[in-house]
Amino acid sequence: MSEIPGDLKFLKSHEWARVEGSNRVTVGISDHAQGLLGDLVYVELPAVGDSVQAGVGAAVVESVKAASDVYSPVSGTVVEINEAVTDKPETINEDAYGEGWLYVVELSDPDQLNDLLGPDDYAEMLENEDH
Repeated sequence: MSEIPGDLKFLKSHEWARVEGSNRVTVGISDHAQGLLGDLVYVELPAVGDSVQAGVGAAVVESVKAASDVYSPVSGTVVEINEAVTDKPETINEDAYGEGWLYVVELSDPDQLNDLLGPDDYAEMLENEDH
């Protein structure tokens, strides 16, 4: 299993959030999630300007095995999307915490970040799932 970057926060459903300063958060799915899904073949992202709500589906990733909703870890307005992953979904498989990001949200409620799991808590949750 790959290392979990220390600057990320997680939802229990395996989405990550990276605070980029000035109330912006980059969102993606964890390396664990992409591993469970297998080779991704399709990604559907929200549109720039869309409102997303914490804990509500904002994107879809589809693999040869299954389609899966991607829940937004925070509420706000989508200000940027990663067009590259719609053309090349396997980027998420190759670099879930880097080039495989999905979208950027302008936060409407920064306090929501406090509700997310830190990297250690997320790693512990994964370990408990494996037993």
